[in-house]
Amino acid sequence: VLTQIAADSYVSEPSLGVSFEFKLHVDAGREECFYQNVEAGSSVYVAYQVLRGGDGQAGFAVRHPNGNHVLPYQWRPSAEYEETSSTGGYYELCIDNSMSHFAAKLVSLYFNSFKRDKWESYVQELESLGVTVSNFTDTLQKVDGQVGEMLKYQDQNRRHLARDWYIVDGNNRYVQYWSLAQCIVIVATSTLQVYFVRKLFEVKNVTPTSKPRA
Repeated sequence: VLTQIAADSYVSEPSLGVSFEFKLHVDAGREECFYQNVEAGSSVYVAYQVLRGGDGQAGFAVRHPNGNHVLPYQWRPSAEYEETSSTGGYYELCIDNSMSHFAAKLVSLYFNSFKRDKWESYVQELESLGVTVSNFTDTLQKVDGQVGEMLKYQDQNRRHLARDWYIVDGNNRYVQYWSLAQCIVIVATSTLQVYFVRKLFEVKNVTPTSKPRA
């Protein structure tokens, strides 16, 4: 069973591309695949990280629309893949937890795609109106590239922060459960000690033949 824990989208204008992040719960012994369409000429950036569960690792692969695995399967805690200009089509993103027979995994999956060639169409539209904007367009392209880089850095920071939080939360739960178990053992041991000490000093008021003792 695949459970979507959370999802975030960062692009408000679909014509310029898409950017989203999912936190997914993948059961033990399962592989889950997703498909995302990318238009020709768009940039592609994919990243994943195991946030919680088992040994903190999972398999991840990216299949190009031409059928080739551009990011082959490998059991690891995180991975990234990037293309500056895609030929377009449906990308296959697969998270593999089949090597883990008992532990489910919580995985963060981030996908980012922008249409860089949109700037050319904007320039052509403005030039058709008799407007010269070469310098302005260069500035916008630089800003667009920097925004894309910042989105990647923000995603990396979010994934690292989430993983650290789950580690701290897991350690806290471990300490609490272990402390509770120790308290139960101490109370049980003390109770048994009191019981057996009292049994040592217990004196019966009758003889084995049920007669009162003198």
